Amino acid sequence: MGQDREIEKLVGSLGTLLGPDGPSLAIAESCTGGMVCAAIVADPDVSGALERGFIVYSLDAKCELLDLDRAEVESCEGVSREVALGMARAALDRSHADVALAITGFAGPQQDDEEVGLVHFGLARREGKPMHEEHHFGDLGREAVCNEAVIASLKMLLEAVRSQPQAG
Repeated sequence: MGQDREIEKLVGSLGTLLGPDGPSLAIAESCTGGMVCAAIVADPDVSGALERGFIVYSLDAKCELLDLDRAEVESCEGVSREVALGMARAALDRSHADVALAITGFAGPQQDDEEVGLVHFGLARREGKPMHEEHHFGDLGREAVCNEAVIASLKMLLEAVRSQPQAG
């Protein structure tokens, strides 16, 4: 299955799982630059779940919009487990969402000693433990790395929503 088709299928599954009363979402994106939000809003059955999105591509944006520690962000060029989890927590704190997902990584081309295809995902929720995933997609090309990151993000959201405590 092609990446675009897989993204469409995963968004559809997310919409079915969320339903009209499911948890709301906040997304903080760095390397994907809004691609996860765009995939979600493209489907009217799931778009209503998106409470807000943050595009924090630069180190300055991560620090200024999400109040991440500059020294920590600069020490890893904005790509680490701690940054991803910090982005997710900050997105949750700065929104009314129930679940917040963050993506940060190196999509390419390679600069300095960056590992192209390294992407960290963080997830925070009002109820439940935070989650983190680290993927090494490899140097597939910028578009393919970003698409793989969107796919991994949607899978992580599906897992989080499935395990989200139900109200009542």
